[in-house]
Amino acid sequence: MRRILIVGAGQSGLQLALGLQANGYEVTLMSNRTADEIRTGRVMSTQCMFHTALQHERDIQANFWESQAPKIKGLGVSVAAPDSSRAVDWVGMLDGHAQSVDQRVKMAGWMETFAERGGQVVIHGAAVSDLDYFARAYDLVMVSAGKGELVSMFERDAERSPFSTPQRALSVAYVHGMGPRPEHPEFDAVRCNLVPGVGELFVMPTYTLSGRADILFWEGIPGGPLDAFQGVKDPSEHLALTLELLEKFLPWEYARSTQVELTDAGGTLAGRYAPTVRKPVGRLPSGGLVLGVADVVVANDPVTGQGSNSASKCAASYLSSILERGDRPFDEEWMQATFDGYWETARHVVKWTNAMLGTAPEHVLKLIGSGMRYQQVADRFANGFDNPADFENFFFDPEKTEAYLAEVAQADAA
Repeated sequence: MRRILIVGAGQSGLQLALGLQANGYEVTLMSNRTADEIRTGRVMSTQCMFHTALQHERDIQANFWESQAPKIKGLGVSVAAPDSSRAVDWVGMLDGHAQSVDQRVKMAGWMETFAERGGQVVIHGAAVSDLDYFARAYDLVMVSAGKGELVSMFERDAERSPFSTPQRALSVAYVHGMGPRPEHPEFDAVRCNLVPGVGELFVMPTYTLSGRADILFWEGIPGGPLDAFQGVKDPSEHLALTLELLEKFLPWEYARSTQVELTDAGGTLAGRYAPTVRKPVGRLPSGGLVLGVADVVVANDPVTGQGSNSASKCAASYLSSILERGDRPFDEEWMQATFDGYWETARHVVKWTNAMLGTAPEHVLKLIGSGMRYQQVADRFANGFDNPADFENFFFDPEKTEAYLAEVAQADAA
């Protein structure tokens, strides 16, 4: 039986651990926190997982909260005009529903399930020196902890990393008491609100420790009016500032937020990081090799909501590669090839996310605006969040965008 060590108990690490365990591998999971510490701690992220990522969870029978989490059937885009009205407002319908589960709920539950199924969980904040010691006892070591000392083992890929500084200041609040969007009270949707030159607000229905909730997620351009949460430690102050900014920039979202309250004392988060792609193979002082997973090797800004989706897709891709390897060694060539297989998916996410962090060119503004007139355009844009590769066909190239919109207009007129 092949022995595998996974360092990091997030979406990718735990999904990989459960998948490998189900296929008969002897898996050790290393986490710096217990399941109870995760469950009672601060929120770790925002997340809205689309159909493909959700299916990867179903494939390993780990979709434990699917019947409880809100079924997200659409994705809407609003663009604020200078007078705080909406220059653009539409909702695209998803081909398969999306869902969000607070990672405190999911990661704690998955870790307990892994242990109940016979997996070994080691609670230890691993350093490079620890891995140097442990690596000798395992056939493969994978690092899925995207922060801290361990990431330093993986060299930044300068060609694939155009940014060296954070492109957004991030602020999150999990709340109860938010009203439905009056445009579609009969179904849930993620709402993406764009404030040109200022930043973005995402509203996501989610399932948390206390049941149904919503996530208010500001992405502010550094140095701008939304970059206001550094040093805010008090959760109630964090929420008050979130709502103050809502009232100023997005009155239509503020109108349904006047009765909200935090889900719990750990329901806020703020921070920032630079989007980075890293080389996938890390070298230990003794010469041993470790394979980077998900955010360790491809960390995107969350402006396109791809973090947990990419982590799930990476875990599924790596799982397939490990199973196909059989008894052959997990050498450097295999590690690079395994990452390259995932990169075929990840590269589309990186290209799209980096584009969305910049100023939108004229053809993209026209495309987004066309979602108001043509439901087909709104639906295709929404489903790109599940399959970002499709943006190559109608988003980046002005000629492809014009050809697509002309095709849509012709079909509409017929």
